[in-house]
Amino acid sequence: MQRPKLRDNRGKGPFELYPLGQMTDEIIYNIAKWMTYHFSTGKSDIDGEDWGDIFAKAIGGEHLGKPYGLADVIYENMAWSVKSVKATKPLIQKKIRLISGRCSPDYSYGISDPHEDVQRTGDAVLNIWNERINIAKDKFEPLRTSILVRNFNTLEFALFEHETLRYIVSDYTWRVNKNGNLEGLDVATNTHQFTWQPHGSQFTILSDIPLSAKRFKVKRPPVLDFEETISQIGFDESWVTIL
Repeated sequence: MQRPKLRDNRGKGPFELYPLGQMTDEIIYNIAKWMTYHFSTGKSDIDGEDWGDIFAKAIGGEHLGKPYGLADVIYENMAWSVKSVKATKPLIQKKIRLISGRCSPDYSYGISDPHEDVQRTGDAVLNIWNERINIAKDKFEPLRTSILVRNFNTLEFALFEHETLRYIVSDYTWRVNKNGNLEGLDVATNTHQFTWQPHGSQFTILSDIPLSAKRFKVKRPPVLDFEETISQIGFDESWVTIL
């Protein structure tokens, strides 16, 4: 049956702040500005939470206190899963290993021995990932993954994003490596795509850094002087209540 025409259904697609992977220079400058402030306060690096704060401020969005499925940052109906990865040379790096959260087949499916049936365990890991996407997409669309590849020592960065997609479970076969971890291979190409660690239930996705990634450097700022900053904000002892 044809979908009914309603006043609030104008046939438009989901709202997009910008096309996929096409962050404007203004957004990059905003990111660099917040990075500069971050480092000027004496912070030594940018972890996943820091990157979520910075990215949300740069786009005028909201960094959720608790992820909604895989959604960390939202702007109207859009959402991003935000990740930050260390690399020696972000400007020329071609591949990364993206830690994508914890998947527990034991908790979700009652698989207490992950090595008893490796394929079943691997399928369960991907099903858990897919369900987290389902939760996010029930409320947000589009859903993207924003990845910051960073080197704090040189303040060099590569930034890219891709659609956060569900995986077809039957497209992957699983094996155990020498460390006892499970590796997921693409059936069609026999390439290594995933790693799942029984200890800690950590799920890792191997990803290429596209040529279209935004690559940039930030000048290292001086660290704000503590006494000068305290004076500038007008701090005094009346701000403190000792209970």
